[in-house]
Amino acid sequence: MALTSEEKKTIFKKHGGVETNTGSSEGQIALFTERINQLTGHLKVNKKDFGTQRSLIRLVGKRRSQLDYLKDRDINRYREIIKVLNIRK
Repeated sequence: MALTSEEKKTIFKKHGGVETNTGSSEGQIALFTERINQLTGHLKVNKKDFGTQRSLIRLVGKRRSQLDYLKDRDINRYREIIKVLNIRK
């Protein structure tokens, strides 16, 4: 199930500073993480849903790219978002 606009606004407000700051790396990483958690829960129930599995792999790759970008730009922000979202390195 997709995230509602209210859920997205709260994610961006919590991690991006302002709910309209949808371009911040922290906000995008948090949004990807929320969606990854939802898809992981779905795949635990529906093991043969290979379309969702492919989408999950693509999303993890997008999040990894954002994390690499943030790591190159500002290592302190990278470490903070890793700690807050409890993402493995």
